[in-house]
Order: sequence, then C-alpha cells, then structure tokens
Amino acid sequence: MPLCVVIVPSWLATPAPAAKVPRSLPPAEGKAPRPGPPVLYQRPATAPQLENVKGSIWKAPPILVSGASAYRKGEFVYQGYLYDDHGAKEITDPNNPMHAPGGDSSGGDLFSAPTGTYDYPTATGYDENAADLVELRVKPLAKATAVRITLNTLENPALIATAIAIGGSEGEPHPFPFGANVSAPAQYFLTIHGETAVLSDASTGEAVAGPAPSVSVDTAHRQITVQVPHSEWNPGTSNVRLAAGVGLWDEATGKYLLPVATHSATQPGGAGTAANPPAFFDVAFRFNSQEPVPGTPGPETTANPAWWRESAQAQALATGNISQFHADVDFGALKAKTTDDMPGQPTGVPQTGVFDRILASHFAEGQGADYATGGCGSSAGCIGALRGQLQPYAIYVPSGPTPASGYGLTLLLHSLSANYNQFSGSRNQSQFSARGPGSIVITPSGRGPDGWYYDHAGADTFEVWADVAARYSLDPSFTDIAGYSMGGYGTYKFTSQFPDLFARAQPTVGPPGLGVWVPPGEPQPGGNRSLTERMLGSVRNVPFEIWNETTDELVPIAGVLAQVAKLDSLGYRYEFDQFQAGEHLTLALNDEYKPAAEFLGTEAVDRNPPHVTYVYNPSMDFAADGTSAGHAYWAYGVTLRETSAGAPLGTVDVRSQGFGTADPPAGETTHGAGALTGGTIPAIPYTSQAKSWGPAPAAPAADALDVGATNVASFSIDARRARVDCAAALHVSTDGPLQVTLTDCPGGRSKTFSFG
Repeated sequence: MPLCVVIVPSWLATPAPAAKVPRSLPPAEGKAPRPGPPVLYQRPATAPQLENVKGSIWKAPPILVSGASAYRKGEFVYQGYLYDDHGAKEITDPNNPMHAPGGDSSGGDLFSAPTGTYDYPTATGYDENAADLVELRVKPLAKATAVRITLNTLENPALIATAIAIGGSEGEPHPFPFGANVSAPAQYFLTIHGETAVLSDASTGEAVAGPAPSVSVDTAHRQITVQVPHSEWNPGTSNVRLAAGVGLWDEATGKYLLPVATHSATQPGGAGTAANPPAFFDVAFRFNSQEPVPGTPGPETTANPAWWRESAQAQALATGNISQFHADVDFGALKAKTTDDMPGQPTGVPQTGVFDRILASHFAEGQGADYATGGCGSSAGCIGALRGQLQPYAIYVPSGPTPASGYGLTLLLHSLSANYNQFSGSRNQSQFSARGPGSIVITPSGRGPDGWYYDHAGADTFEVWADVAARYSLDPSFTDIAGYSMGGYGTYKFTSQFPDLFARAQPTVGPPGLGVWVPPGEPQPGGNRSLTERMLGSVRNVPFEIWNETTDELVPIAGVLAQVAKLDSLGYRYEFDQFQAGEHLTLALNDEYKPAAEFLGTEAVDRNPPHVTYVYNPSMDFAADGTSAGHAYWAYGVTLRETSAGAPLGTVDVRSQGFGTADPPAGETTHGAGALTGGTIPAIPYTSQAKSWGPAPAAPAADALDVGATNVASFSIDARRARVDCAAALHVSTDGPLQVTLTDCPGGRSKTFSFG
C-alpha cells in the first residue's frame, strides 16, 4: 500500500479565523461549547479532485450528487458514484478482500456485496480503487474540444485507461478498441492511457489523421485533461452522444489489462471462467433513473441488491454492451454557456427523494480503499476501509418546498457489513422522513462496513451532518438518531456521548457494546470501554424506543435486557419492544417502521433542561478527529480525577433550582403486547415495557444548584443557561476533591468553588 497521507484538520493546524457555522447547525449559547463534537462545526474541507486549478480552462463547480449531470458555465459535467468500480457480474474472486469471512474485525461487506465481481492487483498504485471515475466533464474551446477525467485514485497514470465513445446511432454498437471487450454506439473512440490519447474511427479502427489529442495529467488533483483538435473532430453546435468506461492498462501489450479468475500482484480478478471479460471497472453516464436502489421492486434487485448503485452497470458489462449508458450533450448549449442542472429530468440533478452525495472529508489515509488490511471492529480506533478523502453518503430529501422553519434531520446509521445505501428505497428511510414538515434522512458511509462509529468512522457521521447543514435549510432543534444493528450501537454511543444533539433515539437490534455482550462479561471484542450501559445516565433528556428480537443470533437478548433494566432503574423515558418471532434481519426484511417514526415524532431538542446528568467516557474521544466529548447542555469541561484504571468514567449530576420546577415524576413501569403489521410479514408479535414521565411540578425558584459528582476533578456550569449566577448556593455531594466553576454570570464574571 502507498505511504500514508494524512490531511491535517484545521483545528490541529496553525490557528485560523473561526469558521462561519451554518444556521442549520445548533447555535452557540453562552460559554458552554456547542452541542456535539468540534468536527461538526469546522469549515468545509476542500478535496483536490473537486478543485479547478487556478488559471485552467475549467471553471464550473462540481455537482456533488452521484449519477447526475448538468450544464454549468459552458461545461457539461457528469458526477459518478464513489467506490462503485466493481466491473462486470461474473464469478467472485474467492480472494476478493471485500468478501473476507464474517466477524467483527473483518473488512467483509457480508450484507452489502457489490453486484460486480472485479477486484484489483495487489501491486503498488492500484489501491483497490484505481479505475473509480469521480467526474467527467466536456468543454468546447476555440480550436479543440476539452475533456477532463477525474479519478478517485491516481498514483500511476500508466496503469489506467479511459475510453470515450463519441457520436453514433442507437442500435449500432461498435467495439471499443485495444481489447476492451465492450461495445457502444460510436463514430469515434477516444482512448487515453498514461499521457497518450488516440482518436480512432469506430468503423475502421484506424487512428484519425491529423495531430494527436494532447494529454495533461495532474496527479495531485487526480485529473486528466485531453484536448481533441477540431481538425480531428469538431462537434460544432450539434448534439453528441457520449459513452465512457475506465479500466486498467497493460503497457507491455499496449492493450487493456483484463481480469482473470483470481487476482495477483499484477492481474485483476473476478472474471470467473469468462474467456474475454470486459475490461471496464467503471462506466460513466449512469444516472439515478437507471441504477436501482435497494428495496426497489424488480428482477434486477431481486437477484442483485444494488447496494453500491452499480447493479445495472455490472449486468450490462457482463453482456459486453453499455449502449444504455450515455449522455446526449448539447454543444450549442455549451457554446451559449448555458447553466442548467436539469431538475426533474432523468439525467439531471435530483432535488428530492433518495440519492447519493459526495463529501470532501477533513481526513485521508492515502488513496483508494483497503479492504485487505483495513478491517476495524475495535474501540481503540478505526481508519476504515474507504481511505480516500472523498466519501459517499446517502440522503433522502422530502418532496415539496423547503419548510419555513427548515427540515428536520434524522441520522439513520448503517449495520455491520453493510454500507450507506442500506436504507435507500426502504420504508425505514421514507417513513422516518415523512414526519411533520419533513425530515431529511442521512446515512453516512462510516468509512466502510465495520467502523462501529469510532475514530475516522465516527467523525464521518458529523462531517456528513455538517455537509448537509451547509447545503440545506435545517431546523437544528428537530434532530433525531436511529440505526440498525451496528447502527443501533452508534445510536446508543452518540446519544450518550453527545445527548444535547438529539430529541429522541431509536435503535433497532442494536447491541449495547461493540460486538457481543452477555452480562456479566464484557462486550467482545470492544470491552467495557465500549459499553454504553455504563453511560446511560447521560440520556436523561432523550427518550428511547428500543426494538430487539428475543432470538437474535447476533445480539444476545441478555445484554439488551440489562440495557433496558438500567434505563428503568434510572427512571428515564423509554419503550422497549421485544419481538418474539425471527432473527437478526427479520425487522429489516419486514421493512415497516411506522410505530418508530411516530415515536420520533417532531419533538424539539431541549438544550437547557433544569436537570443535567452526564457520564463522560474519555476512551471514546479521538481528539485528532475533532470528536472529543466532555460536555452536555450547560455543563462542560468535565475532567476525571482517576484515569489510570480500566475504562474510567466520570459522572456529573446537576439540578438547577433556578427554573422553578422539580423533576418530573417517573411513572410505574408498564407492560403490554402487540403485533407489528404493515410490512412484508403479516404480523410480528412483541411484548413491550415502557416508562414515562408526568408533568414537572412547580417548585420555588432559587439561586441554587444541587450537584453530584463521581470521579470528577473539575467541570464548569454556564450559569446563565442554568438560570443562576455566581452567587448561587451549591449543594455538593462528591467522592473526592472537586472544583466547580460558574461562568457567564452577569458582567461576564466567573467564580470557582472547591469541595471535598
């Protein structure tokens, strides 16, 4: 693998001016930090693949929506899907690193295998991703036509070849040259490999007379620009059909490097028994209207789940004909410098519904992917399998106009061995979106299938959130979190780390710790440092609805029952539905989440509650990622007294008398039963257990705080938000020396008290 490349985030570099935080993110209040981790509020990152080099001919901004095209500033731009370079559907290479055996430390995509079966040579420069097309754009110049190809990974241009079919008529395919084993309608073929380009006649296969197209390779930006002189081909103002594919190149033979059954250091794999396998790993001009999404009915998705939005590509390549994938480019519109995103058109930029977006992350660990050695499943850290700076994520935008108050936002986190498209086309996504004025639903990649939302895999969630907040109008108080399996664990983890971000939470078949937890043992392999049951005190102000299966083979019910018992003993609000028929995937296959959506509702985050409990687990902090915690609501700056033993926690519990209310009374634990209906299974029976609160009774308002602390050396309270001042009486119970600082008092004063 290549030398590790790390992009230094702005919060670790030389101090820079404060970033402008979008209004769609939670606002700053007083002296306490904004809710959530620092990475949520950092200025957007820039990625070289998305940049136009200053002074170059390219001016148009990228689309950042996969499977879409647009006319922008005299350029036609097509945006590809990320990490979809899996080639034709043949026979999977038994050594394909994406399909490693299951297990928490595996990099395998057990529940999200691509339809295409190709994999890469292991030699340097391929990076399990070398033929991944990010963007293709076209622009007419005074004496030439310019084409720019942007790849996700580009270490050695000599290893890659891109072919573009130009012109031609529907129903008259010609074979791409140089042994591509793929055909498409064309008048000409433009083949680019390394720093060489050849324009050939599609009918004769001969090179077109005249000066050869010029090639400029920018490895820093992973961009290849080709200029075809008008003396060779001049589109004028006509409409021109274009098709394109990217494959690997064999310099020794001057032809495409074709896959064989099993990859080696120098040969790609995944071709099975095919004698003349197609050369292309990735095909351009595949639009959202063509690539099916999971859950979409039809024979394609029955046989091919389409997790990677490359099902149609894989099957077309297997036939050797990609005629269905093309763009009809209007050069008259380009010369007129038309700007048109073509909303509502099959090839345009979608405005609502489900689609995939592209994020420029603050982090990159080299280029490409690393499924071979990049498995996670550890609470100590996770770089992730998707190593590049560009990261994909799924988004569902409700139809209709943007609500005046902004959309809600629902984080819907994916499962172990799945990917960001897990919920695309599911009712888990659409039913969660159809609440109140509408909620945008996002599923980040988590840097691959098994990150457990730690380290880079955890930061990705908040980077995606920030990206959405910069592009859509959100109501930051209308935010919820949910997830399935590993995503259910992420729901517990993020809610107990950053409770003031969320109004409500809904884990489905989620384990309480990283991996398998059967009390009284520790979760395996994550250990007690990953166990959220120890941190549930933090979710005092976040009600939960928990769905689990009694006979779940992957998430033992004993651990779930312990999780629920802890919530119940705390007197917190929850509903626990224990389903009595099925296994780990039953609820996903049933695809009915209306009761969960109704539970999430439209409640707002209460960011200044009268009573704050916070359990700080510093082992979940990754300061270099900007994902450190240690604060919630108006209590912040929590430091632990003892940090050396095991997996230490620190707990603060503060009730302000300044609100003039007592704690709402917790009701009795109730029990019931029912059946989930409306899904693919007629009825799934469940038993339920729940606890709710009554109205908070009035109490005399006083300038006083009731403080409890365990293993905490110091913390601060924003006095204004807690409705007290620096003269407040502090009634403190602590198990050792403690400093409490009141800040944001009238006149900007602060005061520190020592106890114990």
